[in-house]
Amino acid sequence: MIEMTVLQKKITRRIRILRMLIFSLVGVYSVNLFSMQVLRKQLFESEAERISIQSTRIPAPRGEIYDRSGTRLLAGNIEAYSVYITPSELPSAQRKTVVNNLARLLNISTDDIESKLPDPKAYSYGRVVITKNASLAVIAEIATRIDEFPGVSWTSKPLRDYADLGSLSNIVGYVGSITRDEYKLLYNKGYTLEDLTGKAGIELMYEDLLRGQDGWISKAVDVHGKDIAGNAARVQAPVAGKRLILAIDANLQKIAEDALGKRQGSIIVLKPSTGEVLAMVTYPYYDSKVFIADDAGRAYLELLNNTQKPLLNRAYQASYPPASTFKTILTAAILEEEFISLDKTVYCSGEMVYGGRSWSCHVKKPGHGPLALEDALAQSCDIYYWTVGRDYIGVENIVSYAQDFGYGKATNIDLPGENKGLLPTPSWKEETYNEIWTPGDTMNLSIGQGYMLASPLQVANMMAMIVNDGVIYKPHVLKEVRDSGTGALMHEIQPEVLHTSSISAETFEKLRSSLRNVVVNGTPKAAISTKVVQIAGKTGTAEIGLKDRWHSWFASFGPYDAPPKDQVVVVTMIEASNPWEWWAPYAANVIYQAMYAGQTAQEAAETVGVRLEGSLISGRRE
Repeated sequence: MIEMTVLQKKITRRIRILRMLIFSLVGVYSVNLFSMQVLRKQLFESEAERISIQSTRIPAPRGEIYDRSGTRLLAGNIEAYSVYITPSELPSAQRKTVVNNLARLLNISTDDIESKLPDPKAYSYGRVVITKNASLAVIAEIATRIDEFPGVSWTSKPLRDYADLGSLSNIVGYVGSITRDEYKLLYNKGYTLEDLTGKAGIELMYEDLLRGQDGWISKAVDVHGKDIAGNAARVQAPVAGKRLILAIDANLQKIAEDALGKRQGSIIVLKPSTGEVLAMVTYPYYDSKVFIADDAGRAYLELLNNTQKPLLNRAYQASYPPASTFKTILTAAILEEEFISLDKTVYCSGEMVYGGRSWSCHVKKPGHGPLALEDALAQSCDIYYWTVGRDYIGVENIVSYAQDFGYGKATNIDLPGENKGLLPTPSWKEETYNEIWTPGDTMNLSIGQGYMLASPLQVANMMAMIVNDGVIYKPHVLKEVRDSGTGALMHEIQPEVLHTSSISAETFEKLRSSLRNVVVNGTPKAAISTKVVQIAGKTGTAEIGLKDRWHSWFASFGPYDAPPKDQVVVVTMIEASNPWEWWAPYAANVIYQAMYAGQTAQEAAETVGVRLEGSLISGRRE
C-alpha cells in the first residue's frame, strides 16, 4: 500500500508537469499569434502589399511558314501590343472616364470596350483583352499617363502576319482567339484564354508544330509594380514554333490563280511521283489578314454568310460529278480485262432509247457513227460508254475499278475538312432511298453522272495512278520542318504510298497512249495548243440540270514523253455557276505553257492566243 501511494504521487506529479508544459506552449503560441494578427498586423499587411512575386508570361513566336523555295515567307510574326483591363483594379467612379480615354487612344468605340467588360458589380480579378494590335505610340501614351488609367495594363506579344497570299490563304489558313470550348480541350497543353490557335488550313493541321513554348519572367515587385532592389528576375526564354516549308510553289500558284481568274472553281498541280501539291487554287478565296484584325469576328460571319462560300477550298473540300473524266476508269477496265474487244464498234446515232426514255449523246448530236474504244475515248462518246458499261462491264466491275483508282475514299491530304465524294453502289442506293439499282443507274455511272461525286483532288490522284503504273502517293502540302532559329532540317516529308493497284503495267502504258490520243485527235484538240510540252488528258462536262451551263473538267499530265519523276498532273475544274465558256482545258493550256516556257500566265495566254479574263471561247462542250 505504501509503495502504491508513492507511485501514484510520482504519476500525479508528472501529469502536473506535463500540463504546465502544454499550457506554457499554448500560451507562448497564443501571445505570438495575437502579436502577429493584432499588434503587428499593419506591419505584415504593408510588407505584403509592398513586395510580391510577379510572374509574367512571354508569348512564344509562332512558327513561320514558307513556300517550297524556303525564301518566300507566307506567314510570319510582327511585334504587337495587347491592352488589358483588370476590372477589380478599375474604380467604379473612374470606369466611364477610363473607357472613354482608352477608346479614343485605340480608335475603337466605347461600346466595344464595355461589351468586353463584366458587370461593374462583379469583382473580376481576371484580365480582359481590349485589343491585341495596339501600336507602340499608344502604349507610350498610356505609360506616361498611367495614373489616368487604373486597371489598364499591356504586354508585348508576337502577332501573326500574313503576306498577300491570294488563293494561298485557303491553304495556309488563319489563326484566331481560343474559344472556351477549345480551352476545355487544350487546357492541359498549357493554353490560356489569351492564346491564338490555328483555325483552318496549315495553321490548324500543324498547330502542334507551329505553336512554340512560352517563356516566363518572375521578379519581386512592390505595389506599384517596381522591381525590388537586389532581387534579380528569373527569366525563362520562349522557344519559337517550328519553321514549315510547304511543297507549294508560290510562282506556280500565281500562274494557276491567274489562269483560273475570277471563275468559281479550282486548279490542282500535283507531282505524281511524290504526292507533293505544287499548286492548289480555289476561287473565290478569303484573305487570311482579316482574321488578325480586331473585328475578326464580324469578318468571319460575313465570309460564312457569303453565298459563294469563299471559306471552302473547292480543290479538296467540294465534290462534283466527274463526268467524262470518269470514262478513263471504264477504259482501264476494258484494256485490262477486255470486257469488249478493243476493235469492236458501237454505233452512235446521237440518240438511244432505253427504259422508256431517250438518251442523247451530248457531245455530238448527229452522232459519231461506229466507234471502237480508242476513238470512243477520244471523242468522249456517251452512247459507247452507256452501252459498254451496262451490257459488258456491269456495275460491280465499274465500282471495283473506281475504288481501285481511289474514288469514294479520302486521299488523306494533310489539310482539314476533306470531302471524300461518293461512289454509289446498289446497296448504297437501297439503304439511302429504299430503291433498287437499275440499268439506267449503271449507264449514268458509266459517264460519271447520276449519284457519282468526286473532288478535284481525287481526279488528280486518278491521273497520278496512271502516270505511276498503279501507285498513288498520299498528297501532301507540307515538305519540310526546320528549326526556327538555325533553319536546320528537322524532318523531311517522304513519299508515302496510299494505294497500289494490281492492274498491269501494260494496261497503264496503253491507257497513257490513249489519253495522249485524246489531246491530239479528240475533244480538247482545239484548246491544247502549247508547243513547248506534250500533254495527255481527258475532258469532262458535268450536267447539273441547267440548259445553258455545265461543270467543265480537264484532267491531264505532262510532259507525256518524260519519266514520272519529271511529270506533273494538272486538273482544272470550272463550276457551272460561271457563264459557259468551256474554260477548263484552256486554263490547263495556259498553265503548261507558262510552266515549261518560263512565262507568266499573261505571257503564256498571249502565246497560245487566249484572254485570261473573259476568254474568246464560248458555247462548246466536251
